[in-house]
Amino acid sequence: MKVVAISASNIGTKTRIAIDAFVQEAKKIRPDQDISIIDLAEHDLMFADGRNFMEYPGETEDILQEIMAADALIIGSPTFQASIPATLKNIFDLLPVNALRDKTVAVIMTAGSARHYLIAETQLFPILNYMKANVVSKYVFIESLDFGRNEIINDTITFRLERLADDLFTQADTYAEIKRKKDEAYGF
Repeated sequence: MKVVAISASNIGTKTRIAIDAFVQEAKKIRPDQDISIIDLAEHDLMFADGRNFMEYPGETEDILQEIMAADALIIGSPTFQASIPATLKNIFDLLPVNALRDKTVAVIMTAGSARHYLIAETQLFPILNYMKANVVSKYVFIESLDFGRNEIINDTITFRLERLADDLFTQADTYAEIKRKKDEAYGF
């Protein structure tokens, strides 16, 4: 299974710390699982302008291809102005509408306060569902107070990240098996 983790912010460190913590917990469940990380702070992506996704060159093309080749995604997103950041929305705008079909997607949200705990459900899940992703219904919300200097200091959050990794793997495996059986039944 190809798993891609996206740190969907071009500034700050908390979302990347959360993604790294998720990968660490996922490796405890599946030590041999390769999980590639796309940190949007490390890439210079073009802005979506309505053209076909295959017409974007360079890093933009490479990242879109990596996302579309994945079987499962973990999206880590900060909360900016009670919404997802423009960098993440731009990724969705660059991708074709069916790009997430047959992909299992789990979510980690970071925010400055508890007031933003529903952003995943009100802002992100509708986009993922529209793009036909198989969305893991539980997500991990992490407030600023859960972070130390360069780590997550709340053991409950670490436990929830481990559970999220397990849910992602279980749901992706189950979905892949169902799809395989359906494809066999239809002779694909």
